[in-house]
Amino acid sequence: MFRKLCTGALIAATFALPALAQGSGKTELTWMGQAGFKITSPGGKTIVIDPWLSGGPKTPAPYKTDLSALGKVDVLLVTHAHVDHLGDAPAIAKLNNTKLYGPADMVTPLITVGLIPAELGHRFNKSGSVKPAGIKVTAVKAEHSSLLVHKNAATDKLESHPAGEAVGYIIEMENGFKIWHMGDTGLFGDMKFINDHYKPDLILLPIGGNFTMGPEDAAYAVKNWMPAKNVIPMHYNSNPMTPGTLAEFQAAMKGATSKVVPMTEGQSVSF
Repeated sequence: MFRKLCTGALIAATFALPALAQGSGKTELTWMGQAGFKITSPGGKTIVIDPWLSGGPKTPAPYKTDLSALGKVDVLLVTHAHVDHLGDAPAIAKLNNTKLYGPADMVTPLITVGLIPAELGHRFNKSGSVKPAGIKVTAVKAEHSSLLVHKNAATDKLESHPAGEAVGYIIEMENGFKIWHMGDTGLFGDMKFINDHYKPDLILLPIGGNFTMGPEDAAYAVKNWMPAKNVIPMHYNSNPMTPGTLAEFQAAMKGATSKVVPMTEGQSVSF
């Protein structure tokens, strides 16, 4: 059962409730566009993942122009170094004096090229777990690439740096509620293993195609390998190179046991 929170109002199945308060016992997600989410844990912690905000064409106001609108960020996660995922994460880390958690070989070049100081980077890899602010985060496989593109201040030219391998994250709240943010990924058979082993309650999965699974592949994965109670499609509707649509995904999900929870950028849902 979930409730949708729209701008200043809560839409529930039968009645309205006040907005989530700190320590409300619920998990709230706000879609920031592409693969970016702001998550408020049941204990009131703020988790930000893949924050492509200032450059994101669908970023909701006021986050596009004011990173401080996120409030205090307790946990900052990045799945890989592509600009639509790394986005404003270095700036958010420095603004909040918060560690940026990510794949080891992505965090290292972020430090060596000077995008973040060493003390604000935490390196870990697939099957590794961390527990910042009481939120358990485990890195899992994603079938994708990772490249850091950075402008050299001395030459004023763009440079490309290898940035390790992309990952997804199992994010476990204080009450045990688990979210699988898949990052960018294509199909791979171990999706079934990850689902069976970690048992996520909610899956955030890309459907845009071209760089990731398209709607039909994403629906195949859910129906055959990872039938979580609820799934939220992401990584579509903000880039002409990700042509997959919500309507195509919903059609491909016909007959699935999982519930598709459609969102628009800036909208929030709670579980």
